[in-house]
Amino acid sequence: MLSQLEKAQQKWGGSHSVIDKWLTDRQELLVQYCALAGPAHHGKHDQALPEQTCIQSFCQLLMDYLSAGHFEIYDDIVKQCESRGEDSLKLARSLYPQISATTDIALDFNDNYAESKNDDLLENFDKDLSQLGEALSIRFELEDELIHNLYTNHS
Repeated sequence: MLSQLEKAQQKWGGSHSVIDKWLTDRQELLVQYCALAGPAHHGKHDQALPEQTCIQSFCQLLMDYLSAGHFEIYDDIVKQCESRGEDSLKLARSLYPQISATTDIALDFNDNYAESKNDDLLENFDKDLSQLGEALSIRFELEDELIHNLYTNHS
């Protein structure tokens, strides 16, 4: 996911300040994700789980990232696509439900872990974090497809 982010930053960095901020936010989210999924926690049930404050901080970044996408950036991209052609608009509208599906997984993770004090629930943390990572990877690919379409066809 980090190499995918680097490619996105190289390709579209500096082209639009909102996209730059979004990619920077994605980078921060990935850094915290990697810290949670790191060697000390990766599938080792005999290892301590991350501190609740680290999980909360990650969940807050996750919610901020999702919100920025859904309530700011996607709307802006769809509006730009509307004014530029039917094919771009069709693509944006076809990708949005797929992106929304990844949002559901992220929201479930947040609901389960952002304020969790239940140790029984934390038994599934590694599995749920891995599932979230897969969803984020898919989401980033879809978001990059939107950005690519926008800048390839409309720059």
